[in-house]
Amino acid sequence: MKAISIVPHVVGISLVDRQEPRISAPDEVKLRVLQIGICGTDREEVNGGRADAPPGKKELVIGHEMFGRVVETGSGVTAVKPGDYGAFTVRRGCGQCKACLNNRSDMCYTGRYTERGIKGADGYQTPYVVDKEQYLVKIPGKIKDIGVLTEPMSVAAKAIDEALIIQQARISDFDQDKNWLAGKRVMVAGLGPIGLLAAFALRLRGAHVLGLDVVDEATLRPQLLKEIGGSYIDGRKLKPTDIDTTCGEMDFIFEATGVAKLQVQLIDALAPNGIYVITGIPEAGRSITVMGGDIMQQLVLKNQVVLGSVNASLRHFSQAVAYLEQSMQQWPQAISRVITTRVPHTEFETALKNHSPNEIKAVVQWADE
Repeated sequence: MKAISIVPHVVGISLVDRQEPRISAPDEVKLRVLQIGICGTDREEVNGGRADAPPGKKELVIGHEMFGRVVETGSGVTAVKPGDYGAFTVRRGCGQCKACLNNRSDMCYTGRYTERGIKGADGYQTPYVVDKEQYLVKIPGKIKDIGVLTEPMSVAAKAIDEALIIQQARISDFDQDKNWLAGKRVMVAGLGPIGLLAAFALRLRGAHVLGLDVVDEATLRPQLLKEIGGSYIDGRKLKPTDIDTTCGEMDFIFEATGVAKLQVQLIDALAPNGIYVITGIPEAGRSITVMGGDIMQQLVLKNQVVLGSVNASLRHFSQAVAYLEQSMQQWPQAISRVITTRVPHTEFETALKNHSPNEIKAVVQWADE
């Protein structure tokens, strides 16, 4: 079978031959890969960036945003059967720390985890994949057209979930509303796939969402935000330090830009008792100058929280599926239009090397069913 592969830290990509995987244990599941989403990590890998091949190998099969259909199961599998749709998670634990031993490799303490398609383990850009049942989330057939959005939505789901857990723990004495986000003023910075999907999830929870980006208001990303009831802020017309005075202070900020300077500046817009979750990963080695004293003073005097969040657990993948189901019910046209590009696997270079200004999520199609 074919697979889309790179040599880590070398610019380039190729279609290679790989042996079709087989089930070798009772708890394994074999999926026929239908679609694979493309994200910034994939493009970084293709351009020689962060990636590691499996031990003893020179090549890495990329792809981590997967969606497929079950074709075979081991004798001990109970969660799915052939014909069901599903997606495998990305990260695999170190096998040593308490988090990984409890199937929460997204919170690994040692850093010795692997990630399929990224770090030390082949990914999903291939017709068939096999993995353990414990890493599989079932996806309903009614959202099969957007099932490939499960992984990026899981990143948003985890960040939102962690913010809610923290807020519920620290303000429960005077605010016991389990849906703390309802009616809150929320900013989503960066309307790429993860930021835009976060906006869907936050609107489903009743938040007033303001999206910040640097694209024209008439383009697709701001328009989708408006279709689900959000408002758009053009970051080229409003300084980050003026957001609070112009738009009001934000109870929750979801950052998905990966721009270090902006990540720091946005703290200024945070409201008292507010929480700010950072999901974007900025380029290393870039220095910025900030008013450190002012920022630290604000964080302390206003009881604010700044939190980093990466990857997602199986629970968050399940939350992602629920968000996608609800989005399909409430805004079917809007959520479907998040996927802007679909190309057959034979044209993979088109998806990985070309990134049009109006693209939100590009998808490589391996099979129809």
